[in-house]
Amino acid sequence: MSTARPGAVDGLAEYRPELRPQVLLSDAMLHGAATVHLIKDTDGGGSFRVGPKEHFLIARMDGSRSLAEIGEEYAREYGRRLDAARWQQILRMLGTRGLLAGAPARPAAGAGAVPGQDARPERGVLRGSIRLVADADATTDRLHRVVGFLLAPGWLVPLLALVLAMEALIVLRIGELLDMAKELFTNPVLLLAAATLLWFSTALHELAHGVVARHHGGTVAEIGLRWRLPVIIMYCTVDNYLYLGSRWQRIQTALAGAVMNLLFLLPFCALWLFAPLDTATHDALGALLLLGSVQALAMLVPLPPLDGYRIASQLCGATELAASTGAYLRLAARRDPAAADYPRRARAAYRAYGLGAVLTLVGIVAAVVAAAHHLLTA
Repeated sequence: MSTARPGAVDGLAEYRPELRPQVLLSDAMLHGAATVHLIKDTDGGGSFRVGPKEHFLIARMDGSRSLAEIGEEYAREYGRRLDAARWQQILRMLGTRGLLAGAPARPAAGAGAVPGQDARPERGVLRGSIRLVADADATTDRLHRVVGFLLAPGWLVPLLALVLAMEALIVLRIGELLDMAKELFTNPVLLLAAATLLWFSTALHELAHGVVARHHGGTVAEIGLRWRLPVIIMYCTVDNYLYLGSRWQRIQTALAGAVMNLLFLLPFCALWLFAPLDTATHDALGALLLLGSVQALAMLVPLPPLDGYRIASQLCGATELAASTGAYLRLAARRDPAAADYPRRARAAYRAYGLGAVLTLVGIVAAVVAAAHHLLTA
């Protein structure tokens, strides 16, 4: 006769499972009509989804609780006990994926690499990428030690106030700035200088993502250059973005790039307003302010793969938000009964995102038409 307590695998009641330190668990997120959690193995690189009940069990596998104790907690929470077959299924799944302490890490699917060994960056003539630093996380940590003090409220709030004042000024003088931008495109030398500054701003944009993620305990996997000729851009990959401590931390990380773009413009705004410059340079700076602001705000458009889409996903608490929204709205438009099976929170999130995306696109089109009308009739 087995002496194991109810709710645990027979003979393993006192077994205390423990996840490997490299395993990360996400908050609850919407995925279609379901609520899921993501689990990621930072060594192997793979991630997968589990339901709330599986997450309840896995999150308690910290080496301090026995299977019997976890089973008792589960029974109190969900009103039923897991049988031996279900426990064996869960442990087998975690073991084969290399997520339990003592089990070998499993390589990411399709990686074809030894666990822990970095994959080679893709390279080609027309498209590819290359890493710029050997240890991106250490580089970001050094940057954080140098500029991290700017993230304190005493510094950040005044800087954001200056950014808001600058953007208000740009809106008030938008017609004048549009004319300056038009003139900039007739001066190749100043246009090249402005383009170079804007490219440098995109590099700072990417590093800002990494520094803010590092501030919140994130890990930066890569810093490098990616090209799709004729475009060459810098990139910074935050390996555990979806697993940062809170939703607000993830929103701050996604927002950091656009804020950095606007902070970059502040000294040029001061020069434009107060420095005694010749007309060509003065107008070029005005054009830079307009183009740089458009560049920053464009990144906040809530469409994939932009930063605004990441922010919208966090506000809605969803993964694969665009696809889930499209699927739900198609069901709702056809009055399919399956649409009613979505939880109220999911229906509200997908409707809000769909409406917000449409209004944003309408606003962009209206702004482009207004700008074109001004330039053509000036």
